[in-house]
Amino acid sequence: MKTIAAVSFAALAIAPACADVGFAVGRWNVSFSDVNERLVLRHADGCAAIEGRLSATGPARVTGAGVGRDDTTAPWRVVSPRDGARERLALVDTRDNVNGYVAFQAEGDGVSMLVYHRTAFAYSGTLAFDGEIRYRRDAYPCRLAPRAGSASRVLSVKSGQAFSSLDDALFSPSTDEALQFANATLGGKNGAVSFSAELRLDDPASNSFSARVVKHWYKVRWVPYWRPPDRTRAPHAPTGWLSWNTYFDTAGSKENLDEARFAAKWFKPFGMEVWNIESWQDDSGSQPVSKFHNMNLETNAAQFPEGMKWLADEIRKLGFTPGLWMAPFGTGNEAFYREHKDWFLHREDGTPVSSWNGRFTLDPTVPEAREHLKHIFDVASHEWGYGFFKIDGMSGRNHGYCAHLYERPEIRARFADPDCPNPFELCIKAFREGIGDDRVFLACQGHFTGAEAAYADASRTGADIVHPNCPVEWKNILLQARCTVNQFFAHANVFWSDPDCMLVSQAALAREQAQVEATVVALPGQQTFAGDKLAELAPDRVRLIQQALPVCPTRPGALYPQFGYLPVWDLHVARPFGDWHVVALFNWDDAEKTVGVDIPELGEAAESAFVGWEFWTGSFLGRVEGRLDMTVPAHGVRLVALQPDLGRPQFLSSDRHLTQGAVELRDLRWRKGTLFADVEVVGGFPQTLRFVLPDGWSLNTVTASHNAATTPRLENDGHILAIGISSRETATISLAASFVQN
Repeated sequence: MKTIAAVSFAALAIAPACADVGFAVGRWNVSFSDVNERLVLRHADGCAAIEGRLSATGPARVTGAGVGRDDTTAPWRVVSPRDGARERLALVDTRDNVNGYVAFQAEGDGVSMLVYHRTAFAYSGTLAFDGEIRYRRDAYPCRLAPRAGSASRVLSVKSGQAFSSLDDALFSPSTDEALQFANATLGGKNGAVSFSAELRLDDPASNSFSARVVKHWYKVRWVPYWRPPDRTRAPHAPTGWLSWNTYFDTAGSKENLDEARFAAKWFKPFGMEVWNIESWQDDSGSQPVSKFHNMNLETNAAQFPEGMKWLADEIRKLGFTPGLWMAPFGTGNEAFYREHKDWFLHREDGTPVSSWNGRFTLDPTVPEAREHLKHIFDVASHEWGYGFFKIDGMSGRNHGYCAHLYERPEIRARFADPDCPNPFELCIKAFREGIGDDRVFLACQGHFTGAEAAYADASRTGADIVHPNCPVEWKNILLQARCTVNQFFAHANVFWSDPDCMLVSQAALAREQAQVEATVVALPGQQTFAGDKLAELAPDRVRLIQQALPVCPTRPGALYPQFGYLPVWDLHVARPFGDWHVVALFNWDDAEKTVGVDIPELGEAAESAFVGWEFWTGSFLGRVEGRLDMTVPAHGVRLVALQPDLGRPQFLSSDRHLTQGAVELRDLRWRKGTLFADVEVVGGFPQTLRFVLPDGWSLNTVTASHNAATTPRLENDGHILAIGISSRETATISLAASFVQN
């Protein structure tokens, strides 16, 4: 496993080779030096440079007419052209005879390098190309192309610069551009990106290497409204709580503040940020949404008697960012409709067009209507003080939403401007302009194909986890998981994914199902909002929410849609101090079964050795090689941390967060028999780190900074050292554990 801190354009200085030959191949410049066999490929735009040494070996055996000898494999050399074909390099044997070539071809915005032999004799040989890559500063390793002929069973999630044998590209989220490779293995070393390629003279499937710049990866395929994600207002996927999935339309200011006071003690220290108010509009005391007064900021006075500005102020006093749910594509307010009748859509017979958002549906091609939308959002944002807006009725699955309605020919003909090509986008643009550039916009039932991709910070990619007055069920979790798998490829690179709330109540879900729910929402690093009645949760369910906060920073490993219920979700964590996997093995079925994964499916070499810890059961798995298999109960999950086996005392897992170190661990160092760990500890909430103790090692001493209390103990017949840590204040604790080898 290979780890680097960043893919930095500046970190890798590729010095110009003393070129004996140089030429252009399409949009790439090729230079080669005989002195050190250095090959440099540079893209004409200056965005990418690839440099490495070419090293060749000759035939293991030569046979044929006129050749009566055997040759053992010998080093050959790559040299500048020796004939009139000036755009290919020559392979010379130990007698300085040209016996092969390295040829270059332009392929669109790419360049390929082909190695082939000259003679008619059949022989084997290899050309190795190893070196370093310079590319865009924010690029990270990923996969653009599915493996031919195989359907992946694994959802790949990456945190940090996590390199894998499955990667075929570096992707730059800020430019929507990738540098893709064929027949190369990517890795990281000393702050740079490295690569390794081995080309075989006798194998047409592996006798070439290629690199190409792929522009507009998302925009030309799936996201026509793609724009560079703005991370100034939403640097990570949001976290919080909202009332809808438990209270539905009955929560007022009292219920919201009662829940917020509980959360301020139990969840805010762990990273809960947003408190979102739902169903606050006048006439919103009961369903359907179409009758709510969605367009004129009238408040349900019975449930919110103090008003929405007062509530926003009270929420901020508790340390949360106040959020507001809105669905202003229409309204149920008949008086408002009659006052502004020309703002709304009508059928040929003059009757108003209704939709999910309102009995009266907005015509966004009317400029005055758009100005009104901007005004109500401006008031809610800058006068009332809300900093997070969940705007419902976007371009997702519901055919009653206005994005679908506006596309229907019979409706388009009824617009004030029937030739307007983008009425839905006009609404979204007005929302953003009213909210302002410093507020977070969640597009509820948004979709990567719609205009919200250009304006929203996050998108509700899943269906409702529950429906009014129905508790969460297993079928809801299944749908949430399937939506996550299908749309995760857009997470972070387009907008933050929101799978809907994480519901874990003991009244609705068995413990195993609640663990599945927490894993589905939080392991991929998606938006994580709780939605239960918090004070009614059992202590173990409170702990589940705490272990899902804050969000682990992640990106998708495969940049294309996947489908179905994948049984394995792999979070590959890379930090400057370590590289590990957190593997979820899901049993989506109704009966217990064995779920497993071959280690190469995780992008690791088959011979790699790990030590494993299962998070939910607290089980040490010992050494794991070749394949990971576990018995998983029906509707259950096993969450396994796989750490490379170092053969000495080493970090294994933490019970603070379900990513087992990815959130709380800041540094690890091994020096002269002492393991140093810097770990973020939440004040007043003890946590436990676990370390592997191989045979022949024992603990000597444990010390901690900040007057933190430590309680070391041995588990699993002495093979696991568990160190409990507690601190009065939230702080990064420096822990030092010294060991002796018996």
